[in-house]
Amino acid sequence: MNISPRWAISRRAALTGVAATTLVTAVGCSGGDSGKNRQPAPRPTRAVDPRATQLFDDRKHALLLQIMAHPDDDLYFMNPDAENIARAGVPVVSVYVTAGEAVGRNWIEGMPKTKPDKAAYASARHQGLRQAYAEMIGMDKFSAWKKSVMDLPGGVKAETNELGDGKHTVRLIFLNIAMQSANNVRIPHLWEDPRAAMQSLVSTGSPCTTTSTYRHNTLVDALAAIMDRFRPTVIHTLDPDPDYQVHDATHPKDNDYGACSDHRDHTPTALFSWKAMSQWAADATKRDGRAPRFTTTAFRGYYNQRWPHNLPQDVVDTKHRLVQAYGGDPSWDCSNAAGCGDYGQGGDRPLKNRKGWIRSTHYRYPGAMPVADTDKAGRLEAYGVLGAQAVRWVESSPGSGRWGAPQNLGGGPLAPALASVKDAAGRRLLFALRFSALDSRANTREIAVLEQREPGGAFKAWTGLGNPERKPDRGRRVGMPAAVATPDGRVHLFVRNAGKGVSSRVREADGRWGKWQSLHGQEIQDGLTVVLDRDKRVHVFGAGRDTVHHWAQDTPSGPVRHQPLTGLPQPGDQPAAAVGPDGGLNVVYRTPAAREPVVYRFVPSGGGGQQVAAEQVSGTGLENFAGYGPIVARSVAARGKDTVMVLGRAVSGEIQLQDAADPGSEPRRATGGLLPVGTPSLLTDAGQQLCAVALGPDATPWVWRAGPAAGG
Repeated sequence: MNISPRWAISRRAALTGVAATTLVTAVGCSGGDSGKNRQPAPRPTRAVDPRATQLFDDRKHALLLQIMAHPDDDLYFMNPDAENIARAGVPVVSVYVTAGEAVGRNWIEGMPKTKPDKAAYASARHQGLRQAYAEMIGMDKFSAWKKSVMDLPGGVKAETNELGDGKHTVRLIFLNIAMQSANNVRIPHLWEDPRAAMQSLVSTGSPCTTTSTYRHNTLVDALAAIMDRFRPTVIHTLDPDPDYQVHDATHPKDNDYGACSDHRDHTPTALFSWKAMSQWAADATKRDGRAPRFTTTAFRGYYNQRWPHNLPQDVVDTKHRLVQAYGGDPSWDCSNAAGCGDYGQGGDRPLKNRKGWIRSTHYRYPGAMPVADTDKAGRLEAYGVLGAQAVRWVESSPGSGRWGAPQNLGGGPLAPALASVKDAAGRRLLFALRFSALDSRANTREIAVLEQREPGGAFKAWTGLGNPERKPDRGRRVGMPAAVATPDGRVHLFVRNAGKGVSSRVREADGRWGKWQSLHGQEIQDGLTVVLDRDKRVHVFGAGRDTVHHWAQDTPSGPVRHQPLTGLPQPGDQPAAAVGPDGGLNVVYRTPAAREPVVYRFVPSGGGGQQVAAEQVSGTGLENFAGYGPIVARSVAARGKDTVMVLGRAVSGEIQLQDAADPGSEPRRATGGLLPVGTPSLLTDAGQQLCAVALGPDATPWVWRAGPAAGG
């Protein structure tokens, strides 16, 4: 997180993304123009081959690698996920691409004003991180760290700091690239222009006393080398494709870059991270004959300011504790002469900041990780993404809870979540968001599908379904696919588009795909929920700024269209939906900053276009379901009738399950606690046991069989 200069762009350009080329490079979301003519990159891009299906490595360790643009991006945007993983004993490696030196003033009201000192300010921010991470793993914030220098490809060097207590280990890696290098070159220029060069800054007191020079490929190689050295199983990045943002009186420009809701350094740093992941996966697979096994989570940045806050106060307080340690105070004695933190972020300043960055944590690529089902033999099967490729796990035998080796289904490089459906004939279809090109010369995304030839059989080759947006820059803003199969043989595919509405494409019963169609609507967050009602009509829900938005069919064979509902209050996160005991649709979500979710019910009208009202369901039993993050709801048979089971995270980050239709129920929690990476799946297995399936920090699925659907 850092302060960026103000740029100007028209409302029309922000909405349409069709500004002139000079504007796109100057104020776009990912790059810049260093003033030199573009030329091709000096070498071809090495990337994951979508046709590759090598086995994955079988190392059993877990490690979290995080890549940030600035010191504190992790604390503001990647927590509480990062802290939950670290507290579980998973080693953490955090990489900071820039020195974060900004204007070089580490000053708050009451301090004497001094001349800017960028080297000292960078050092103070690094000390703040040491304080925060020591607290994160339960050690004294002034613990002594081991400092050293790391050699990286291209002759560049980085400072490393390491701390551990026998159970927890944290390593901080500072590439220390100056935010503004010679000739006013910045990270966006480094992404856009292969000839652009940036220099590292030597921070005060650093053991790394030499200046390194970075070009585009140097930074990619350095990040890929760090990945190869530490072999992470979870990688956290920033948002490579932030939303367009209209800036007006309601949404002032503040620290956003250009037409997007993020910092000028966040986006290219995320793009470099994803390109390095793809390169590492490709190179390691070629060298070792096995693909590296990791999952990825990308986190929104300044987006947090633009949408309702989604964390309850006790989770915000947990985040704030670490940011407060990072911010430090000029009165502290931390043994770092250059400063004891980033003072502007100390005390209660982050809680008072109107931008509210600390009050939310949003995923760029929401969705179940993995999606789960049962096969013909009654075994659980799960579909997800490992090493940027699609993957399938199958339970060794029904009810065993043990998974066979992951089967590589290719298709990459893919965003970290898949959508999965079975068509009316029983053939499975997997949908993914693919990084179809990830380079300064070509930077595009597409929706891709993998279809089974026959039920339970082999899959065909991946097929690209294109993108509902025609312009590549707008195409980068599309969301994660959501899909549903209907009894008439159709498969309906939905994505959030660059205009923040919904686009759809339909596969007919004969297997032919129709064209992309806009379903209109606007201003929803990504993370679409799709469900069939009791009459098998399609319903789509999305979290808007004001209410939950809704699209539906009037008849099972009719078109899906925007159908606003009344009575649904402002959501803090994407909603879950399921058919309730009385056949109505139940929509479950938390309002902004709420600890407990609420259930709202409505009965679809089934035609005529009349507005439908949703009503809050009282006495659901969710009053004790305190937590945060996306919720999963599923309709299951219990005690001779349907009930709605709700799955989500507790305040601790561990998983919990509850019967939303039973006012006397309490949340069920797994013995010993289970920590999901991303959002879990909920299903019933062949033995009618409720099963939660999620990826653990070791990039392997776990299964929690929580007992019968209700009671028991």
